Amino acid sequence: MTPLSFIFLIPVLPLLGAFLNGVIGYRFEEHSKRKVINFIALSSTFLSLLIALWNISYLMTFPFENPPQLPPSISVDAEHHALSYNLGEWINGGSFTTPSGNDGVFNVSWLFVLDPLSAVMLFVVAFVGFLIHIYSVGYMSHDSGYFRYFSYLNLFMAMMLTLVLGGNYLMMFVGWEGVGLCSYLLIGFYYSKDYCADAGKKAFLTNRVGDMGFAAGLILILYYFGTLDIAKVNEIAVSGDHNIPSYIITAAGLLLFVGATGKSAQIPLYVWLPDAMAGPTPVSALIHAATMVTSGVYLIARSNGLYSMSPTALGVVAGVGALTALFAASIGLVQNDIKKVLAYSTVSQLGYMFLGVGVGAYAAGIFHLYTHAFFKALLFLGSGAVIHALSGEQDIRKMGQLFNKIPHTAKTFMIGCITIAGIPPLAGFFSKDEILWQALVSDKGVGKFSPFYAQLLFFLGVITAMMTAFYMFRLFYLTFFNSDRVEEHAKEHLHESPKVMTTPLWILAAGSIVAGYVGLPKLWFGEKVNLWENFLRSTLYKEVEEGHFSHALEWGAMVLSIVVALIGMFIAAKLYREEKETPKIVAEKVKPLYTLLLNKYYVDEIYHLIAIKPLIKISEAFSWFDKWIVDGVV
Repeated sequence: MTPLSFIFLIPVLPLLGAFLNGVIGYRFEEHSKRKVINFIALSSTFLSLLIALWNISYLMTFPFENPPQLPPSISVDAEHHALSYNLGEWINGGSFTTPSGNDGVFNVSWLFVLDPLSAVMLFVVAFVGFLIHIYSVGYMSHDSGYFRYFSYLNLFMAMMLTLVLGGNYLMMFVGWEGVGLCSYLLIGFYYSKDYCADAGKKAFLTNRVGDMGFAAGLILILYYFGTLDIAKVNEIAVSGDHNIPSYIITAAGLLLFVGATGKSAQIPLYVWLPDAMAGPTPVSALIHAATMVTSGVYLIARSNGLYSMSPTALGVVAGVGALTALFAASIGLVQNDIKKVLAYSTVSQLGYMFLGVGVGAYAAGIFHLYTHAFFKALLFLGSGAVIHALSGEQDIRKMGQLFNKIPHTAKTFMIGCITIAGIPPLAGFFSKDEILWQALVSDKGVGKFSPFYAQLLFFLGVITAMMTAFYMFRLFYLTFFNSDRVEEHAKEHLHESPKVMTTPLWILAAGSIVAGYVGLPKLWFGEKVNLWENFLRSTLYKEVEEGHFSHALEWGAMVLSIVVALIGMFIAAKLYREEKETPKIVAEKVKPLYTLLLNKYYVDEIYHLIAIKPLIKISEAFSWFDKWIVDGVV
């Protein structure tokens, strides 16, 4: 037996934990009995993590040049360093002929695929997910519905791991819809509060719009490619002898990207994610920072053969990513809710990831996904510790002078801020800088973009980097320095979080510091030392083309990204480290712009006017017709 024979247990164990807590957990809801709920939730995710690490280790040491004899259910793809485990047939829809004259078959299996790309996601989801489960034990200790919370959290892990390991688009779609359901359940966890219930519905419905595009993309792929197997679709796309029109490949890529804009909160479907902060803070860390919202980036990287054959689709992905990064960062400049700042930061950082995969630098986009999981989970859990210490307060205008009062939270939060700002040698610098560099030289890459477009993408990324450094350190100084603005009732209970919450913070802080060293720039030590790129190269179906540029240009781009980050940090320190009237004076001078940013460009109001209100009117008309005409006739 090989570790791969147990790979199906990685999602099944959390699913079992979700079922047990969901069915019998209510019997242990009392505080004295909650250890049973904790045991079920944590043991299932811990065992899933162990099996995941076992499989990842097996993949990294597997002799692809001379593979051993394996059971018939396991297949080896030596070219792409992929191992597949077929658990059995799911759908047998028969064979057909595609419009291009090729043979197609609608045959879907429960196929689990382990390759370098899925291994990275597997580690991120299982490891960060387990840490957040531990943190949740302390954070949710005083909340009712404890068993329900952990049942939903386990179910989310099961669905996300299914999405990651799925070897075909339909299996991925099961996990995709599953995490959407869990997002709805967890965002609306405090369902007795209207704004929480509304936020859950908003997330669910917004994602349905994106998922319609994803489903349409799958139908198009099946019809023209004759399969939903992801590896086969990539191979057919890059083969060149498939007779599939280029516009069909572009249409398929764009439809999949519509799904990605919903799940990964990109323009125009980003509006659900900031409202999703209504859920418990560990939910924000797990679903809306480290795992679920990165699904769209993973989908495009997983479909790299398809996208590499459509420069148009790649150009749209890169452009939307860069615009979203800048757009969300500008809103984050003036927000006052600690979680909302981090929410817009997440939307912005996801934009960076799409910029990376959109210029054909799939490894760079996934690298930022990997480092972002550490520092953004750290920042969200840190914000949760602040909220916990201040008895539920989330307004940074009612904080200040907390650095010495909750030192573990403050120090780890500071590490997260430095990392996301992109300051070397922390992890965020390496991944962000690689994306900016690849954007700058994208006129020579897979997409063959025009030099102007490449420079525009780079410029948008650099401006976003400065904004990111500014709003993160504005948040940091207003929370932990500046003047003491904490209200008296919150001061009475001000305390550092328990070890069950601070320990995950320090583990994630350590990850934020060292995670980037697997992807050191080639400019520093040569290509061989970039372990990340070498590891993921085998998953590409079309090699990323790189032009030859002077080292001076690359050093210049790197220095520029550091300088703009330092400028953003410096301005934030000048304005917010100590209490001053300057921010108010500046806000008053640019009041129209400040109001526009504070109200998030009025996008929600525009959507309400052009989409929601007409739909309500139409629904009321149909309701009237049903009640008075249909029922009236009966």
